[in-house]
Amino acid sequence: MRVLAVDQGTTSTRAVLVDDAGRAEVVAAIPHRQIYPRPGWVEHDPDELLANVASAVALAGDARAVGIDNQGESCLAWSRRSGRPVSPVIVWQDERTADDCARLRAAGAEALTLARAGLPLDPYFSASKLGWLLREVPEAQRLAASGDLCLGTTDAFFRHRLTGRFETDAATASRTSLMSLATCAWDAELCALFGVPVEALPRITATSGDLGEIGDRGLPLSASIVDQQAALRGHGCADRGAAKITFGTGAFVLAVAGPDLPLAQGGPLPTVAWMGADGRPVYALDGGVHAAAAALNWARGLGLFSDWDEIAGFDRPPAISRGLAFVPALAGLACPHWDRAAKGAWMGMTLDAGPRDLVQAVLEGVAFRTAEVVAAMEVAVPIAAPVSIDGGMTRNRWFCQFLADALGREVLVSDEPELTALGTAILAAEGIGAAIGRRPGGVRLSPRPVPPGWAATFTEARAAVQAFGARARGAEAAAS
Repeated sequence: MRVLAVDQGTTSTRAVLVDDAGRAEVVAAIPHRQIYPRPGWVEHDPDELLANVASAVALAGDARAVGIDNQGESCLAWSRRSGRPVSPVIVWQDERTADDCARLRAAGAEALTLARAGLPLDPYFSASKLGWLLREVPEAQRLAASGDLCLGTTDAFFRHRLTGRFETDAATASRTSLMSLATCAWDAELCALFGVPVEALPRITATSGDLGEIGDRGLPLSASIVDQQAALRGHGCADRGAAKITFGTGAFVLAVAGPDLPLAQGGPLPTVAWMGADGRPVYALDGGVHAAAAALNWARGLGLFSDWDEIAGFDRPPAISRGLAFVPALAGLACPHWDRAAKGAWMGMTLDAGPRDLVQAVLEGVAFRTAEVVAAMEVAVPIAAPVSIDGGMTRNRWFCQFLADALGREVLVSDEPELTALGTAILAAEGIGAAIGRRPGGVRLSPRPVPPGWAATFTEARAAVQAFGARARGAEAAAS
């Protein structure tokens, strides 16, 4: 028995066939363009994404079902009747609605979003983007007036075009800031707050089960879920406190909270992990670092290193022990600070700091930021050991060991490179009454004792960039 997992991510679409023993075979990896029309704006071409997803589905072969995972918060507008997109995909990294979120926060609206959706006011989430689309795209306004407008995340667009059903799943809907976590239904007050008409939103479904049929052969779509929640399932996390960290463009920490909705703390975010056909959600806590591999790729683009082997190890003590810190706030600070004004910076640079020192500090900065997320998460849900980690950065074992040191806990470096696809496949198999079995495996790394001053130094550096960002934003506002 095999199922096809379509992993539609930020930079590419991957088609992965997974058998009932959990063996994954990548049959396609199709990149797509990254479009930056203005500073802080990030877009994708919806037709390009759809074509890539359709190409991936065409490789299903003898698969009995298909599961699709999605980017999460990326969203767009399109016609209900024709399926034609009338906007680009606004990607989760996009910051165009930062001022909108700031105005709503100043008006006291964040209390509502935290209470109902469990989410702070931040342009990361879909709600402000969807409101922007309706406000700024004239064709979206015309479609809304005629009852022909669809607003939704990318998964709803794919599902509408592939199955004819305008639907999204509860896990993805929980990332919009428009869904009530308690009821797993669209919340009228939240929709009104962001200017999003409820009638333009898709129906919310389970993450697995009968989600429609694709193509002439009627291939069942039996799973649809956010990529990070899919990765949580792929890591084998099922019990309360089980946690994973995926180091991709950003670093994403998820921990299973169980059937009871965790309280919103304003730091780690309560979210839906997955929901079966019985309609009962399993909740999770989520926390992100916006720039992880993105920070490392940025450093490479600056010419600080050219080959990944160059930074596989360092013949000097950690940069933080020498007073050099890097704060990877290149797209602001996410959990638990939620500060878009903060900017990335090296702190403590001296004349003897060379390229390798700067890159070493970048790796350490990502680890320290991740440790901040896990520490904030532990307040609400005790995190079990080991923490399972995956993603491109985990190929760097120096980084993995430093992460374990910064966390102060054991980590399991997964030996499965396709955990997102594996989790999607596991859910897709469950959706047709089948099962995929695989025990998580990898290399365990135990933490080494570190001086408490390291974390304190990083905390001071992070506070400094926040203070600088706040002053810079205040000066910018005064000038305008």
